[in-house]
Amino acid sequence: MTVTLGYATVAGNDRELDEQLAELAAEGVDPRRIFTDRTSGPADKMRAGLLAMLSYARSGDVVVVAALDRLGRSATEVLQTVSDLTRRGITLRCLDNGLDTATATGRVVAGILGELATLDGVAHGETAHRS
Repeated sequence: MTVTLGYATVAGNDRELDEQLAELAAEGVDPRRIFTDRTSGPADKMRAGLLAMLSYARSGDVVVVAALDRLGRSATEVLQTVSDLTRRGITLRCLDNGLDTATATGRVVAGILGELATLDGVAHGETAHRS
């Protein structure tokens, strides 16, 4: 059974979180299936809501976010998260830019993002992993 999950995060501004939650609900995401994080402090702090959502999501599920940048604190982290979701067969829908990996165009964009994540990892001395 396909499950639609949402993820929202803010750095201290509850109003912005409320706006994201409203956007996700308007897209049909069950409020009980929206994972959230409120962050403050160091940028390397783990985000329990994102980790829980990524752990909960299964192949065939759909993850909806208000904006792509919600999936990480850096371009590299966003790219890696998009690549991971795609590799695991989880559809990503991004509301602000219309990215939907259920479409052919969305899959191409996700593939390019995955390649960029690989290139960025190689540039930072990480081992490249190809699937």
